[in-house]
Amino acid sequence: MTTLSKGANLPVTVPSVRAVLSWSAGPGIPDVDGSALLLTDVGQVRSDGDFVFYNQPHHASGAVRHIGKQPGADSVEVDLARLEPGIERVALCASADGGTFGQVPGLRLRLLDAASGAELARFDMEAGSETAYVSGELYRRGGAWKFRAVGQGYASGLAGLATDFGITVDEEPPPVPAPAPVPAPAPAPMPPRAPAAPSVPSPAAGRPGPRLTKGEERLPVDMRKRLSLRKEQVAASLDKHGVTGVVARVILVLDASGSMSALYTRGVVKNVAERMAAVAAQLDDDGEMQAWTFATNPARLPDLVIGELPEWLRLHVRVGQMSLFGRKKPPKGLVAGQVDMRAVGFQNEEQKVIAEVRAYVRENPVPAPTLVLFFSDGGVYRDAEIERELRAAVEEPVFWQFVGLGRANYGVLQRFDTMAGRRVDNVGFFAVDDIERVSDPELYDRLLSEFPSWLREARQAGILR
Repeated sequence: MTTLSKGANLPVTVPSVRAVLSWSAGPGIPDVDGSALLLTDVGQVRSDGDFVFYNQPHHASGAVRHIGKQPGADSVEVDLARLEPGIERVALCASADGGTFGQVPGLRLRLLDAASGAELARFDMEAGSETAYVSGELYRRGGAWKFRAVGQGYASGLAGLATDFGITVDEEPPPVPAPAPVPAPAPAPMPPRAPAAPSVPSPAAGRPGPRLTKGEERLPVDMRKRLSLRKEQVAASLDKHGVTGVVARVILVLDASGSMSALYTRGVVKNVAERMAAVAAQLDDDGEMQAWTFATNPARLPDLVIGELPEWLRLHVRVGQMSLFGRKKPPKGLVAGQVDMRAVGFQNEEQKVIAEVRAYVRENPVPAPTLVLFFSDGGVYRDAEIERELRAAVEEPVFWQFVGLGRANYGVLQRFDTMAGRRVDNVGFFAVDDIERVSDPELYDRLLSEFPSWLREARQAGILR
């Protein structure tokens, strides 16, 4: 056993270790929680899924897990052999609940061989006003692993520590202002129905123009103008690909994982949703579009009603939240119909929302085909589960159009176009570095380029009538 001072390090030669954070518990002593952050070579997480703590006790790779607490101790186990190649460091962290680490006596980190229980190193720590701590770290150096005693505190708590390493945190969501009055009340929910019949092509124009959508007249003038122009561009894109007057149910799916937070903050996702509303308005003029959000879990959003588009965007285009401290807190600041984004979470679990959308389509059949517009920034890792869902969906009247929003690692979604063993190609994919720089005509051309060919193939295969 080696006793380390702050900043000291030693080689780790065992394949799996257990980091045990211990302290002298007692009345009036703050409670302490251990956690771990999986970091790349730039010291940042790849997504919020790289944070292992009491609300997320297992990393998706299986390499890191939060073992759980005993009186005066909390443990994290790290299987170094299973850490993914992109992970260069594992920060071993802690947070104090109900006080500071200066009020926690006997604070110590012990590094054990997970297999034998033998103690490899011990690090005794002293603290002051900090409420979060990086006690130590495992790091890769020259192909081998080492351990360093860190002892760095954060007065801003676990939220400040997590944010410093690229985690998206929402401790206490601010109240959402009451919705502004609308000129007319929303209609009562109606059972699913088939989209309206297609417009009849005008002989002079040669193809249908934009459809007038129910409720469109209630939109603000600028938004109404944008919607009208975008519907024309959607019609033109479909005409370019040999389809006119097509009718389809449109479903929108928005990635709400933590890595998307900057795109939500900058309004990029809100703009995407507005641009997709034009696709629904042109293909299905009942003035509504079904929508889902997802991260760790999927959640169906209230239907997007074209006449209430500004309010829908304000209330429902929201990133997932990490509930670090609110394990028992009720949701605050929500208005009727809003999803508690803490329940949605912050990881990437595309297969869950795909399964839920598939179930909705099966349970709510319409004569028209369904077009799913699915937006994500990557971080896909459930390849086998996603492939299983999309292969099973081949015989269903649904085309899945995935759009990557500029990150990387789209996994199976990127490879699906060339995958054999399907009667029809039911999946489209493309990625853009900055969707805000892509013009509406170019975006709709790319978005609708594969849908028409799927329509033809699905009809020939008997999937569509």
